[in-house]
Amino acid sequence: MKALFPYFVATDDIIVRVSVSFLPEQSEPARGRWFWAYHVRVENEGDAPVQLLTRRWSITDGRGTVHHVEGEGVVGEQPVIHPNASYDYVSGCPLNTSTGVMEGHYTMVAADGRMLRVAIPRFALVAPAEAE
Repeated sequence: MKALFPYFVATDDIIVRVSVSFLPEQSEPARGRWFWAYHVRVENEGDAPVQLLTRRWSITDGRGTVHHVEGEGVVGEQPVIHPNASYDYVSGCPLNTSTGVMEGHYTMVAADGRMLRVAIPRFALVAPAEAE
């Protein structure tokens, strides 16, 4: 699993895994635009369902400028993740530099009403040298 999702972190019984891909077809380095897709898998190893309510990302570009992105759910959904199940989604991130990092957290609610802050692992956004 590590080869498919090299970045991962566990918060209690929730594991968040991330893989990232540079997208040259959506990037325009001459115009200062680089684009990555990231694939997230959220796994519930607990014995009760959880619902993902919100997300908060901190995106740092190669100059050290930090952008915060927050909102409800992910890709238009607030999924319920049942025990021993997972939820996958793919999204994208443009930057005005050829490198950067992303990290963040989800707010989830457990079946018993407890609010959970679930970490999203820090992962690198790095364009290949030929895309510079």
